[in-house]
Amino acid sequence: MKIATDEARDLTKGSVYKHMIRIGIPAALGMVFNTLYNLTDNWFAGRISDIALSGLSIASIVFALFLALGMGLQSGTSAMVAADLGSKNKNQVVQWLDCSHGITWFLSTVILLLGLVFAQDLLNYLSADEQVVAVAWDYTSVILWGNVFFNLTSCFAGALIAHGNTTSYRNILIVGFFANWLLNPLFIFVFNFGAAGLAWSTLLIKMGSSLYLWKVLINESGVCSKPAFNPEHWRQLLSQIMPASMNMLTIIIGGFITIYFISQFGDFPVAGYSVGIRIEQLLLMPALGLNASVMALVGQSYGAGNTERVKEIYTKSLKVALLISVIFIPAMIFLSPMMMTQFTDNQEIIDVGVYYLRADAFAFYGYMMLFCSNALLQAIKQPMFPLVIGVLRQMILPVIAFYILINVFNHGLYSLFWAIVTIVLFSSVVAWVYTQGRLTKLHIKKNTK
Repeated sequence: MKIATDEARDLTKGSVYKHMIRIGIPAALGMVFNTLYNLTDNWFAGRISDIALSGLSIASIVFALFLALGMGLQSGTSAMVAADLGSKNKNQVVQWLDCSHGITWFLSTVILLLGLVFAQDLLNYLSADEQVVAVAWDYTSVILWGNVFFNLTSCFAGALIAHGNTTSYRNILIVGFFANWLLNPLFIFVFNFGAAGLAWSTLLIKMGSSLYLWKVLINESGVCSKPAFNPEHWRQLLSQIMPASMNMLTIIIGGFITIYFISQFGDFPVAGYSVGIRIEQLLLMPALGLNASVMALVGQSYGAGNTERVKEIYTKSLKVALLISVIFIPAMIFLSPMMMTQFTDNQEIIDVGVYYLRADAFAFYGYMMLFCSNALLQAIKQPMFPLVIGVLRQMILPVIAFYILINVFNHGLYSLFWAIVTIVLFSSVVAWVYTQGRLTKLHIKKNTK
């Protein structure tokens, strides 16, 4: 089996900063194109009809469930593979690759069966318009049958991240973005598939992506990954995958909670917040790159038993996060009016979005700290705390704070934005304290052996 051992690829050696740059920049760039990909689908849906755009919007809620599972597969696979790459346990690496491959097919089959039984009822619950539901089902049914390719892409991407390879995943996201511009009009307007054409385009792109990453993984690892079942390995993988997936779901649910409370102030505030969130997500893309680099670096160093390097990686990741924040916080404060006008010319929507971006700029470094802490904890196989802090930050604290602000103190819309800032900063400090405690325990455990 081929394992990269030179300093450029062995993440247990060499400059931490150089590894972060090599791994993080491609990962962040890839996620930028992934976000642009989703915006492209929305643009083409709008070209079909308003009904198609509405149908895609509610279908995206079901689609978010696939994204949550994919995020869990990527994080869980990366954590398990990276640790044994670090310890140079070649046989275990092969077993993790094969078992993760097997779990992906199993979970994808479960999603397909559950989707065929419950997806239409969920869509009917989300909209009372029969035409909108019909369009949403046309899209969702195609995605359901091909959901395995989404999940295989995430599985193989996680394994490659563990090897320190994020360029391959970046490449398919970039190619996929441009391919989407070609395939969407082909399926929609030439083949006359309507909104289902968006799904067929995405399905073909994900099928090609999974096959490409599988080939790259074969070259990277020297073995042909194939589905396998091992009860103990599946148990350990699921203990990593499911908390990460649930953490992603808390983000989705948290978004609905926030929009519910903001909607009490009208439709324009919801639109302003929604646009502001999309802009903020683009600005936070470097954080996702940093997250990938911390996962890979910590995973391999943890597997090698180098606790001092694990601590060094965390400390330096927070410094990189600070540097990114210094660059992007001024953009959120001073460029927010210009960025908002790229999406709408409604002044009320613009004002809400600008206020949100300027307020949330104070929480930007808090988000970065959370990314670093969660990535480290996932990499050292401690995935439950990120889930706990996610439930607290996205669901419990916002519900309490928003309810009190609106119904008890009768405060206005903007008070909700400052509540979000406070909750993020509080959560980031709690995560930092907990992570430092885990690092101390790792060091003590190593020295007492």
